[in-house]
Amino acid sequence: MSALVEAPIDSSLLDAAQRAFADQGLERSTLERIAAEAGISRVTLHRRGVTKDALVAALAERAVDQYRRAMWPVLTGPGTNEERLESALAALCGVVEDNRDAEVLTRRSFADPFERLLHDGAEGGSLRALDPRDGAAALVNLVGQTYLHLRTGHRWSPKRAQKATLDLALRGVLAR
Repeated sequence: MSALVEAPIDSSLLDAAQRAFADQGLERSTLERIAAEAGISRVTLHRRGVTKDALVAALAERAVDQYRRAMWPVLTGPGTNEERLESALAALCGVVEDNRDAEVLTRRSFADPFERLLHDGAEGGSLRALDPRDGAAALVNLVGQTYLHLRTGHRWSPKRAQKATLDLALRGVLAR
């Protein structure tokens, strides 16, 4: 009897899992469906030691990594606090767009950059003074979840969903 070997999960398998989750939902997706999406057998997944939980965790990790890469230029680049906040929110919409079914937006790491931007903007006077930690958590969920709902529930285009969501969100935090 051979032992199960937990192998790294490659991007093509993650893409297949993401498609299966998008089509069937997280709860209804099975390893059989994910294997079919990947063009491999369920037994191959079993031999590799791949579980649905491992796939969900890997998708979340990939989304967080993508998010960090999207936020870095916003946090370190030039621009006013307002411009940087708008760029960060637009980057958030991009990450949500690419990971609509990864269910990762509740992670604290998504709110951290916004906490900094809200703090800096309040100190500079361009953004309302509010608790940066609470404001960041609310803003990430307001924008991320609203954008996601408009894209999936109302079938709006990415551009339309982002424009409507960011317009309302930014008006709520700008000082003027």
